[in-house]
Amino acid sequence: MSFSEILGGTLSPDARIREQATRALESAESENFPQYLLSLTQELANEAGQAPVRSAAGIALKNALTAKDELLMEQHAQRWLQVDESARSQIKQGALMTLGSGNRQATTAAAQTIAAIAAVELPQGQWLDVITTLLQNISTTNTSLKIASLQTIGFICETIDPNILSTQSNTILTAVIQGANSEEPSQEVRFAAITALLNSLEFVNENFNNEGERNVIMQTVCEATQSPSSEVQIVAFECLVRIMHFYYDKMSFYMEKALYGLTVIGMKHEEEKIALQAIEFWSTVCDEEIDIQIEESNAQELGETYEFTNFHFAKIAMPQVLPTLLYLLTKQDEDADEDEWNVSMAAATCLSLLAQAVGGDIVAPVIPFVEQNIRNPDWHYREAAVMSFGSILEGPDPNVLIPLVSQALPVLIEMIKDQVLQVKDSAAWTLGRVCSLLTSCINLDVHLHNLVSALVAGLEDNPRIVANCCWAIMNLSENLGGSVAQTYPLSKYFEGIVTTLLRITESNVNANNSRASAYEAMAVLASTGPKDTYPVIAKLGLAIMDRLDTTIANASQIVGIDDRLALGELQSNLLNVLTNVTRTLGKDVSEISDRIMTAAIAILNTSSKMAAVAEDVFLLVGALITALETDFTRYLESFAPFLYSALQNHEEYQLCSIAVGLIGDICRSLGQDAAQYCDQFMSILLHNLESDVLQRDVKPGILSCFGDIALAIGGRFETYLDVTFTVLISACNLSAQTVGEENIDYNNDLRVGIFEALVGIVQGLKSDGKAQLVLPQTQNIFNFMGVVYDGNMRSYEVNKAMIGLIGDLADAFASGEIRDFLRAEWIHNLIKEGRASPRGTPLREVSRWAREMVKRASA
Repeated sequence: MSFSEILGGTLSPDARIREQATRALESAESENFPQYLLSLTQELANEAGQAPVRSAAGIALKNALTAKDELLMEQHAQRWLQVDESARSQIKQGALMTLGSGNRQATTAAAQTIAAIAAVELPQGQWLDVITTLLQNISTTNTSLKIASLQTIGFICETIDPNILSTQSNTILTAVIQGANSEEPSQEVRFAAITALLNSLEFVNENFNNEGERNVIMQTVCEATQSPSSEVQIVAFECLVRIMHFYYDKMSFYMEKALYGLTVIGMKHEEEKIALQAIEFWSTVCDEEIDIQIEESNAQELGETYEFTNFHFAKIAMPQVLPTLLYLLTKQDEDADEDEWNVSMAAATCLSLLAQAVGGDIVAPVIPFVEQNIRNPDWHYREAAVMSFGSILEGPDPNVLIPLVSQALPVLIEMIKDQVLQVKDSAAWTLGRVCSLLTSCINLDVHLHNLVSALVAGLEDNPRIVANCCWAIMNLSENLGGSVAQTYPLSKYFEGIVTTLLRITESNVNANNSRASAYEAMAVLASTGPKDTYPVIAKLGLAIMDRLDTTIANASQIVGIDDRLALGELQSNLLNVLTNVTRTLGKDVSEISDRIMTAAIAILNTSSKMAAVAEDVFLLVGALITALETDFTRYLESFAPFLYSALQNHEEYQLCSIAVGLIGDICRSLGQDAAQYCDQFMSILLHNLESDVLQRDVKPGILSCFGDIALAIGGRFETYLDVTFTVLISACNLSAQTVGEENIDYNNDLRVGIFEALVGIVQGLKSDGKAQLVLPQTQNIFNFMGVVYDGNMRSYEVNKAMIGLIGDLADAFASGEIRDFLRAEWIHNLIKEGRASPRGTPLREVSRWAREMVKRASA
């Protein structure tokens, strides 16, 4: 078969032919990768070829060069760079030539291929003239070539780190603006240019700092919103959304001159996609202003000055924006799919954000709309009234909302029985919001019985209603009590709710995620139910266990991939409920612990290709370890092979991370008895730290795990002390050298891991009178803590862990061995900072304790 025939086969409606063709491509790729790419390029550039085949060739080329997974992407990049220069040059030239084709499918595929190659080579300092070549193409009179080249620039800007293209931003921007200009006769060219501008906005920061250049960009985009082409208008409004996100601080002038009017008119546009982007513009404005309010509040708490200005665009525009949003809420499409995003949904989201941005100012203008329409015979207005009320429950002062919600509750409860599905759905959602945000508005004596009755009845309604009723029940249970209490207001309804949830999940129907929502509600009830509900929770555990056993028995009969995915989802739901039952019941779960472990191991034996299910099994086992403590030992021998396998599964890093956490659970539960397993634990954990394949986010947890092991086995950790300190010093050096805003969260996690490891080691060795073994490392430890203290962006967790470590070191060496270190001014300042945190917080408590330890040890 020729390459053209093979590519055609991948498009066949016949699954057998598609599979054969796919295997043939995979074989060609593995046998001779350079030739495979050259053959694909030949088909892509073949003007006599069929458009779908040329497109398939381009997609195959792109897929050979790029991947969503970071590790696979790196492997593809290295494989491409190892192809000889001559072949790479031919492939690039073939793709560039195809941009001039009259076939749009082929040019789009070529554009994606060029962008994929550029994403690999430009960061390596290679193919530096690709942008120049594309810019030359844009200046030609060949409209197809101009469009394809603009499209390619857009793809490149979308995929590459903005810093790599920063030196060429001026020339790119000039060409793009020229193509997007209102004087450009071809609307297709304008569309390609505006799309390229959309993708390049992040790296034209310097141009936006220049007022003259910024004016040109904004004028071009605003004019494009008035293009005769709806496609151009849509992308132009999309540009405004992204500009507001990246350059909010520079928008004041343009809001006043054009954007208020343009976007409010755009929200009412008859073309839905234009209206959606105009609504999204105001959602973005609100998002930005909400973020500024949060950052301002955080800065005030720290006694700092926040440098960004809140221009209150949302508050200024509310008289025009709010009536438009309320009007759009009434434009529901009765036949629309629930997952289909439309103007009424977008308006509801925007209204919710507007309420958070402007606070109490929104209540007075919205309530009349609610009152006028809540009983309207036209369901569109009834539903809009309910939705508008639910949308403003977050943002305004709760004291303003409480009387309104109390008055509205009986009406909302009644509306769950409305004849129209959309009205019932929004009423259930609004009740869920009340239960989540304003539980204090619910008068338990007056409202609770009717509310719970309505929600339970809703559980047996349409699947859309079921999901929202489940959410409301979860919020209610979480906010009304907790597992440490003796009883709570839902206790007398608890068994009825659980029984109904079990009944509605007996079928295999999961429309609108209703079954998953019901299981999630059971899990929340199991974790929040107080002590007088434990007998019901125990019965729930048995019922879920029976269902889990049934899924295991039926697993061998399932063949199709869809059925297997559905089984995996059901097992995950069941495992999550059982995990919370186990956590709540504690040692009492021992009555079914044999069944739990038998089921867990059976699932692990059959779920090799379903990592998500294995993760849920491991979480259940972790809960069981904590519940049974030393009694779990009898299961460890049969479970250990799966634990070790997960620890060595670096590709499924989340599973590996959970497995690391299980080692900590085992050590905490078994104490000194864990020592017999520690050689194997330490060996695997140290190997994982050295791995280049394992995602770095797993590694801080491994460091913390060393602390768990040391705390469990005490003085016996001496065996591992030298290698552990070597690793920790290396981690300290890595942390000190890790810079960049994108690394802040990781570096904080790494530092917490280091400090938690040291806390466990100090406490563990001290418990067996071996704290002196740490003394030679105290200089390194305090030096590193000093570096962390002097650095920026220390998280709450870093401060807590570091102060805790200081306290532990002071406690371990109370006779003055580290007196000089403890007298450092930064330690006094750090503990003072911790003691200033809000009363009752863990940081304040640990700081008070550490202060006493330091005072004693430095006297």
